[in-house]
Amino acid sequence: MPQLRPALIAVALTLAIATPSQAAAGPAITIENGRTQPVFSYADAIREHVYVESTVDSDLDGKLDKVRVDIIRPKESGPGLKVPVIIDESPYYDNSGRGNEAERKVYDAAGNVVKFPLFYDNYFVPRGYAVLNVDMLGTTRSEGCPDIGGKADVLGGKAVIDWLNGRAEAYKADGAPAVADWTTGNASMIGKSYDGTLANAVAATGVEGLKTIVPISAISSWYKYQRSNGVIYNYDYASWLANYVDTDPEPKCQPVRDKMDAEDGDDTGNYNPFWAERDYLKGLLGDASKVKASVFVIHTVNDLNVKPDNFSVWWKALADRDVPRKIWVGQTQHVDPFDFEGRRGLWVDTLHRWFDYWLHGVRNGIMTEPRADVEVGPAQWITQRDWPAPFAMKATLRPAPDGSLGLKPAVKDSTASFTDVAMSETAMVADVGTPNPGRVAFTTGALPLDLRLSGTPTADLRVKLDKPTSNLTALLVDFGEDTRVDWRRGQGITTLTEEDCHGESTAADDACYRKVVTNVATRPLEIVARGWVDVQNRFSLSQAAPLPVGTYGTVKWLTLPQDYTFKKGHRIGLVIAGTDATYSEETGTGANVTVDLAKSSVVVPFALAAPLGDVPQDKARFHGPDRIELPQPESEFQFF
Repeated sequence: MPQLRPALIAVALTLAIATPSQAAAGPAITIENGRTQPVFSYADAIREHVYVESTVDSDLDGKLDKVRVDIIRPKESGPGLKVPVIIDESPYYDNSGRGNEAERKVYDAAGNVVKFPLFYDNYFVPRGYAVLNVDMLGTTRSEGCPDIGGKADVLGGKAVIDWLNGRAEAYKADGAPAVADWTTGNASMIGKSYDGTLANAVAATGVEGLKTIVPISAISSWYKYQRSNGVIYNYDYASWLANYVDTDPEPKCQPVRDKMDAEDGDDTGNYNPFWAERDYLKGLLGDASKVKASVFVIHTVNDLNVKPDNFSVWWKALADRDVPRKIWVGQTQHVDPFDFEGRRGLWVDTLHRWFDYWLHGVRNGIMTEPRADVEVGPAQWITQRDWPAPFAMKATLRPAPDGSLGLKPAVKDSTASFTDVAMSETAMVADVGTPNPGRVAFTTGALPLDLRLSGTPTADLRVKLDKPTSNLTALLVDFGEDTRVDWRRGQGITTLTEEDCHGESTAADDACYRKVVTNVATRPLEIVARGWVDVQNRFSLSQAAPLPVGTYGTVKWLTLPQDYTFKKGHRIGLVIAGTDATYSEETGTGANVTVDLAKSSVVVPFALAAPLGDVPQDKARFHGPDRIELPQPESEFQFF
């Protein structure tokens, strides 16, 4: 008989001992085909709740706020079988609910949750995970007051990670100490909108034990959520949102909301300490340089609620620091990837593999696959090694006095002018060949080939004003009849009656959800990219600098990012205007704006195999549709 090597003998002995031991102990984490398997009973899972003591007193009652944590975990979990944790922290569990079907928590007589919103519990608990639904401080059954991205929001969530890793105290309903002796301490955070924002915020503290986050349609800077270079989207929004998510009697947290209104800087639109506290890129509490967790970003380029610059700047900051990361970029509005048409099964499996890799240590190859999945048409996806398209080239498009847009600069001293008044985007893009006192417009000729924009365009204007400041809007428009994602209607999706299921169910909590399809519409144009700036914030977001009246100055800013294909035969349009009434409550300054065309341009990143040649121009001025119906998104569009 051949002699066995010592290493092989050790492995053989280990396997011989481990098999009966595991059999005696009951179910253990089981991995097959690179995935954890559903070997634990969902129906028999432990459902409990604890109150984690935070380090903040947001309601100023003289006591540290306690965070309510609802837990579901395998019955077998405990000191002998420790499991990792998936956390969805949210302010919405008792008001708007979670997911496309607006699910809320449902409790039993003992106060434990018997219906956990979304599919995470149904799917992952049987596979050896604990799922925690955490009530953000000031909401549902947590103590305190909502802080809308500030100290309480950030440190409340951090305290839960600390408790899971033995660094914070928690208590049961009867006041007895609660110890998380059932977890490995490996934690993740996931969620859409505010929930994903909390994940970004906690990760930006650098807390130990948070291994990965999955922010979906999430904020990275609350200033970017409510401002664009000094232009205000909504006034007193933070206090409004705080009141919306807080179902306690209004007087309890009114002083906190009053403080928000006093500190938010709505009188100027400037970046100040209020916004710095709520900035996770480089803020007072969180900073991208502190992120230790891997990050799986999901966002959509037509999300005009949590606008896509919130993901693009966060993504770049992570890339600059070589944070392990993955991204999905969609075309709908404020939509969860669970509701991307035709992608639900892929999403669940991808998320499963992501959590298995980062929380259970399963070597399944997910980090060697293309980093980016990108939707390039209605329910049409491609994969690429990163986002934006790594091979994108910047093309400088220049306006001319005849209304054309091309690669050659306009002749010296040529100008165009308009007045800063509040206009809807529908009005801005209608009949672009006819003079309009509230905007100027320029278009290319028919494109000889498809051009895919991937990334963030830059508006670079030289302007003169007859007043100290003006709001400026830059729109990049696709003129051409086409069927596109209709993100303005129903967030871009329609919910069907047919369901599919992902995970195990009980009578109280099923794992089945209604399917969706992508909404499409055929229209003669689409506004592709948009961006706004207050001229007095052209140098600094925190300090205003009025432009001397009658003097030219350069105003350069980034629009919102996009990934969009201008098709052959279509025209690219550039519209420059004042206040965008579709996305801002501001009324306009009334300033007359003169644009120096020879020194103005928009720089667009196109995914090209070779440098862009000449852009065709029409001899006759293009007018476009004289009237275009772009539906105003539903009222929920303005909510978070």
